[in-house]
Amino acid sequence: MDRIWTKNYPKNVPLEISSNKYHSLLDLFYATTNLFREKTAFRNLNSSLTFGEIEKYSERFASYLQKDLGVQKNTKIAIMLPNLMTYPVSLFGSFIAGATVININPLFKTRELLDVLVNSEAEIIIVLDKFYGELEPIIKKTKIKNVIVCSLTDLLSPLMKFVVKSVLFFKGERFNSNQKIIKFNNTIKKFKGTERYLLKESDIAFLQYTGGTTGKSKAAVLTHGNILSNIEQVHVWIKDYVNEGKEIILTALPLYHIFSLTVNFLTFFKLGSENLLITNPRDIKNFVKTIRKNKFTVMTGVNTLFNLLITNSKFREINFSNFKFTVGGGMAVLKDTASKWKKITGTNITQGYGLTETSPVIAINIVKDEYNGYIGLPVPSTDVSVRGDDEKELEVGKEGELCVKGPQVMTKYWNSEEETRNAFTEDGYFKTGDIAVMNKKGFIKIVDRKKDMIISSGFNVYPNEIEDYVTSHPDILEAGVIGIEDKNRGESIKLFIVSTNPNLEKGEVISFCKKGLTIYKIPKFVEFITELPKNNVGKILRRKLREL
Repeated sequence: MDRIWTKNYPKNVPLEISSNKYHSLLDLFYATTNLFREKTAFRNLNSSLTFGEIEKYSERFASYLQKDLGVQKNTKIAIMLPNLMTYPVSLFGSFIAGATVININPLFKTRELLDVLVNSEAEIIIVLDKFYGELEPIIKKTKIKNVIVCSLTDLLSPLMKFVVKSVLFFKGERFNSNQKIIKFNNTIKKFKGTERYLLKESDIAFLQYTGGTTGKSKAAVLTHGNILSNIEQVHVWIKDYVNEGKEIILTALPLYHIFSLTVNFLTFFKLGSENLLITNPRDIKNFVKTIRKNKFTVMTGVNTLFNLLITNSKFREINFSNFKFTVGGGMAVLKDTASKWKKITGTNITQGYGLTETSPVIAINIVKDEYNGYIGLPVPSTDVSVRGDDEKELEVGKEGELCVKGPQVMTKYWNSEEETRNAFTEDGYFKTGDIAVMNKKGFIKIVDRKKDMIISSGFNVYPNEIEDYVTSHPDILEAGVIGIEDKNRGESIKLFIVSTNPNLEKGEVISFCKKGLTIYKIPKFVEFITELPKNNVGKILRRKLREL
């Protein structure tokens, strides 16, 4: 498809990004820490670390990984942390040691965690003590050799360590383990030197997990080159709106999520920005209190988060005079939400679009433009093609599957040749699974999903996984899952059940789901039916469920 969109690029945005200035994320890391050494890099729980301190602790952590744990190039290290300052130190320390990183949602239940650890073949995991209980029962079923446990107090100022410890004590929160673990604080006490590996663009940076159409865990293989390219694509798009070393970005989206990882963390790290990490955005009272105290200039979010904030009276009282722009992704931003957000904050929500497999950004709207319902224009060095079921390109204005090619697109799925083969067209375009239409100016609109995937609060949820788990209940014969429109979440999950027990209650089903599913995968609605609609080969007809 001709790049008709480039005619509508903002004035200073190039048609192509230049070849990577850095060979790896490690090169970017050292270039940035050298340039902004004395400036605050991260702020969290009333504590902060400068770029120089992040470098110091990352090198100490890398030294421990290599000298004490024997980490070598391509060793796989899993990070299972919320937004804490231990996250950037763990990430950069792992890269300095030459490792490949696997990001894991810290809210994963044991069953979900086991799938990822077995598939990735991770040998080390870094986990917050609060979530260790989900990990402990399965360690022996994986290749994990060492467990590094972080605490909320790690890397905090002396005063905040005392405050947080006191709060945890009075809450009765204690950490105990029957397994041999390593405390994070012990890994950064001293520097014993490191063996510096020469990482290349082709080396794997992340095994970034996304759900599969079969409900099985699969990982997009994202190289250092993939991520560096996407950082540059985002950077050139927003550069006229940001000043190096002067921005404060509000990060409420979890860093393990590819959107927050690439945009909030790595792109704004490169810009020398101060990153305000929100550990628990669900605690809206403390979240808003933190926002009021910090004059942030940029933030990202999903529709759910924006709605949560605009309905809070204290949020509406904040002085937004320093606030420049907002980026929305992960799920569709609704017109009503964007309108209310602009009225309260004075900023547009600039909607973008991407996927785990594309590092993630494919398209972004022009920052100064009002909300338009589109996901934007393809970013520089990106080719998109709208195609029919026969994989032939369609005319502009026709609806078809959005396919994409560019330096940010993954190389493959980890240990899954068939999934990789099915994910690409014969001429090398990645098939997004989303049905889209492009207008004559090159702006793209997502109109439907080709796959059955549900997007709930910005997270991908796959019906097969929930159905598989729910039917393990002794009283449930069959289950069918669909997404239904939800103003706040994007989509809510509805579960249809055929039960062998007439006395089974909805509350009992929800309680069962809470034991084995991450919070955003738990159905909001449960309906009992006598039979699931199916086709002639026994496949559940979700279209019929939606009609119900």
